[in-house]
Amino acid sequence: MAIMARSKSKDFTPAPEGLHRAVCVDVVDLGMLETDFGKKHKVYISWQLEERMEGVGKPYLVSKRYTLSLHRKSALRPDLESWRGKPFSDEEVEGFDLEKLIGANCQINVVHNKTADGTYANVSAIVPAVRGSAPLKAQDYIRVCEREGYEAPEGEELEPGSDPSTGDAEEEIPF
Repeated sequence: MAIMARSKSKDFTPAPEGLHRAVCVDVVDLGMLETDFGKKHKVYISWQLEERMEGVGKPYLVSKRYTLSLHRKSALRPDLESWRGKPFSDEEVEGFDLEKLIGANCQINVVHNKTADGTYANVSAIVPAVRGSAPLKAQDYIRVCEREGYEAPEGEELEPGSDPSTGDAEEEIPF
């Protein structure tokens, strides 16, 4: 099969800025990647927004990359604590399964970063879903680990979890 490289399309529309209802649809293990601070185990988390792209009808998809760490100074820990609305206990910090995030609802604040290459939508904050709102469910999304040709990175990996299209109808965040 051919692997085609192309220049970036100029007609890409990033997710709109602002606060959006969202559902977590994927957690992807990127494995050990070289960073400015040496090799770090990286993951990214993806959410589908309630808003749909004009002309296409698909929900916007936004993602954020993290070092796989629950250290107090990590980016992942404060985002998860903000999302769930409470801090991690000492026991929870010893090992938290990110697969629990799949199907969990939240609100995502999107900000735009403009560069010479275009405008990018970035996740700036994650907060709990509005209490009493009907839960969002994933729409036509296939997790990266379930796509044809996917190969998990070497070393420790995340296990594929539940089907994000089922969603959890409970108001409480499942993590």
